[in-house]
Amino acid sequence: MLAGCRTLEPAPAPTLRVMSFNVLVARDIEGPARWSGRRDALVQVIADADPDLLGTQELLREQADFITARLPQYAWFGHGRRGDGAADDEHMGVFYHRERMRLLDSGHFWLSDTPDVPGSITWGTRYPRMASWGLFERIADGKRLYLLNTHMPYRDEDATARERGATLILRHIAGLPADLPVVLVGDFNDIPGHPPHRALTAVLDDAWEHAPRRSGPEGTGHWFEGRAERRLDWVLSRGLRPRTVRHLDDAVDGVLPSDHYPVLVEFD
Repeated sequence: MLAGCRTLEPAPAPTLRVMSFNVLVARDIEGPARWSGRRDALVQVIADADPDLLGTQELLREQADFITARLPQYAWFGHGRRGDGAADDEHMGVFYHRERMRLLDSGHFWLSDTPDVPGSITWGTRYPRMASWGLFERIADGKRLYLLNTHMPYRDEDATARERGATLILRHIAGLPADLPVVLVGDFNDIPGHPPHRALTAVLDDAWEHAPRRSGPEGTGHWFEGRAERRLDWVLSRGLRPRTVRHLDDAVDGVLPSDHYPVLVEFD
């Protein structure tokens, strides 16, 4: 080696940061769920996490507009679950960092026997349930992947609907190109060990179970009560290796941004 020269360490491999966040539908009510009281905290949590891709649940258009106004580096797409295009409807909104990710294609399907019919309900759920998906290309290197985002029904009597919804999502994933990575995020309103999780993790890896480093409480749904006993929000993947996973439970100036802790995963 020449005098004065030093061996350069290889640059760290680029990572992909994916976040799942039930943002809690905007309401003008008293208490910690009030949108105007927690919206700044919510934007701060997203900004600090700095995800490349973010799948949200319970998102209203006014919330999406607030997020993109404060964080203009992000664009988003989504479709109201009722299928009528109303601004006050909940979206499975997908946000992507415009300087890092390019959206190539997107779409939606409903968790029902007629998935191509917007707003369809056939399994006895109280509200329509759906999934939104996007095909993305990473601008830095041209690598592509699919992201799917969903929100399962919440009632105890919806257990069969959650299982059938998981089966429908797996059917959609089976039709995607086998050589492209897939990430599925969402609020599944169920816990590991139950049929939806068993079905999905027979094909996909659960980041919380597979990442070598994880932090935060194991549960994610806390409902502003100071504890999160159940892990309802998952980030699952095919063709990627999770490096770290975090359940982001920090308050911002004493304010919790939602009644769910967001999940942030860093993939190799």
